[in-house]
Amino acid sequence: MQSTALMVFWLLIVLALIPVSLWLLKRSGVAGLQGTGSAAVLAPVAQISLGNGQRVVTVEVNSGEQRTWLVLGVTGQQINTLHTMEAPAERPDGAQVRPVPPFAQLLRRVTERQPGSTPAGPQDPRA
Repeated sequence: MQSTALMVFWLLIVLALIPVSLWLLKRSGVAGLQGTGSAAVLAPVAQISLGNGQRVVTVEVNSGEQRTWLVLGVTGQQINTLHTMEAPAERPDGAQVRPVPPFAQLLRRVTERQPGSTPAGPQDPRA
């Protein structure tokens, strides 16, 4: 009986360590791509929706002299490379793509605009 209780105890410890280790991995930055702007390894350039769950996305890969644009066909099941080209010196529209803020920031901005709170900032949560 005592060995069964000990086994259950260690099982619960291991199960509790899984979300803790995932949280630490996320906070350390090892799990995802780091950097924004010119230091980014992967940056969205443009996207257009073609239908239900289908879109064409242009992504900039690498930085500096090695920048490359990938045109990707994205569906719910797969991602296909449609075209690969060198990134131009400037974006075609002359504007820089602003990185999308993390979900926590978007949620905080939306909840600040709820009734009973003072509105802060522009209406677009990504602005």
